[in-house]
Amino acid sequence: MAEFTHKQYDILERAITNGRRIAAYRRGTEYVVVPTRLRVVSGREAVEATHPTTGDQITIYLDEMDSFEVVK
Repeated sequence: MAEFTHKQYDILERAITNGRRIAAYRRGTEYVVVPTRLRVVSGREAVEATHPTTGDQITIYLDEMDSFEVVK
């Protein structure tokens, strides 16, 4: 579980605003998704995202994410 900095939150928020894909790493698995919003669910921060190919919805909790990066 990673603790994200203000700069990382800004990067994530910019990816959401601009519709950029992110690669989120959780328990050794990479998820490449298009984040649509950042919200709080039962006191936990979560990224709501869409799979770019299938359109499936996925929720990734920030406290379960090891790291993430914006895909260029």
